[in-house]
Amino acid sequence: MHPLSPVLHGAKSIAVIVVALSWQTLAQIGFERFALVVLGLAVAVVIFSLINWLNTGYHVVGKELRIQDGLLWRRNRAIPLERLQAVELRRPLLAQLTGLAELRLEVVGGGKTEAPLAYLTVRDAGALRERLLALAGRTQPGEAVATPGATGAPALERPLLRVRNHDVVLSQLLTPQAFFLPFGVAFVVMQTVLEGSWTFIGIASTITAMAGVLLQPVRRVLQDWDFRLARDAGGRLVVRYGLLETRSQVVPLHRVQSVGVTWPLLWRSKKWLNLRLDIAGYAGPQGSGDSKRSDRLLPVGDNETARGLIWEVLPGVDLLALPTTPPPDRARALHPFALRRYGVGLTPEVFVTRWGLLTRQMSLVPYARLQSVRVMQGPIQRRLGLATLYADTAGGRAGVAHDRDLREAYALADELANRARLARNPAPLATGEVAPPAPEPEAGLTPAPASDDEVWQRP
Repeated sequence: MHPLSPVLHGAKSIAVIVVALSWQTLAQIGFERFALVVLGLAVAVVIFSLINWLNTGYHVVGKELRIQDGLLWRRNRAIPLERLQAVELRRPLLAQLTGLAELRLEVVGGGKTEAPLAYLTVRDAGALRERLLALAGRTQPGEAVATPGATGAPALERPLLRVRNHDVVLSQLLTPQAFFLPFGVAFVVMQTVLEGSWTFIGIASTITAMAGVLLQPVRRVLQDWDFRLARDAGGRLVVRYGLLETRSQVVPLHRVQSVGVTWPLLWRSKKWLNLRLDIAGYAGPQGSGDSKRSDRLLPVGDNETARGLIWEVLPGVDLLALPTTPPPDRARALHPFALRRYGVGLTPEVFVTRWGLLTRQMSLVPYARLQSVRVMQGPIQRRLGLATLYADTAGGRAGVAHDRDLREAYALADELANRARLARNPAPLATGEVAPPAPEPEAGLTPAPASDDEVWQRP
């Protein structure tokens, strides 16, 4: 690793130590002794990091990446490169200031990111990523790979999108956290004026509450800053984003398991939405935090922009022309106000589901990515003759058809299983062979008339 690696690793530990000592310790022992304590601990941390750096290294043997690290407990790991899904290049703030970067490896079946290689120069990190992807068969040797430290995109890339930072900031101001923050501050000020006192506990509580409310919007702005999207020569998506920590990711389209569309309530006045990708191979379960997943396709944008991006990721899918049918009327007992906001549809390319009243959402799952199909009933659903269909993918998210008629749910499950099988193994007809006729729908279910989309609905 780069010789500055111990300094960067030690800086993180030193910051944690200073915070742990707290202002109370500073007041008790004085500034001079406090500075000596911090300096002594900093030297110890740097020495420990230096020894650990001397015992850390990697080398590539054939199609295997071998990493050794550890001081008291030595670890030797061998990562078969055929299991490698992606290599992400990250540059935290300190790494940007020193011209360094780190690589994070995502492998098939990994429960977490494998052995971050920190830190390398930007040039060395880019070259190593290109070599690993080439050996893994994810790219061709010599093919341009995105590097966040480079000035501009590689010549072979085709730019698709660059989100304005103004829109990113404004979109986060149009969130419930930011919207209700002024009311919370006004309430605290009013209470203080009426009581005529402002205690330390009151100040600390107010600052803590405001920080907690603003944390998520501020984090999203920092992460989505200068968001850019392109297609490289191999047809993959190249995603770059971040302010304090810049990231560069290469996303092969065959690893995209589903596309999610969200229309937040406060965004609909500006006709905005956001798009996310569910990508196979990235560690961390759903909801484990943005730092563990790569799910950005469009942080904020309008319908036409989203329509073009979805066409790039899922060719043939038109976001503004996806037919869906709502649940039967008896499901109104479960959704008294939002029944017509739920729907399900089958297009030639994807399985479409939508739901939500205040925040409206849609999921698009390609048939070839389906792993399993489940039909489930709760006690109330059994009394109403309803069921919910789950179309699971390898990435963790599922297309969910809420509260369908029981027979319709089973018909949908059969149809999805057939389409998934055909999408994975399309069997061409032999010479002179006639295609079999389309299966007839079960009694009580008919395909939508005058449409090429086999959307099952009640007559």
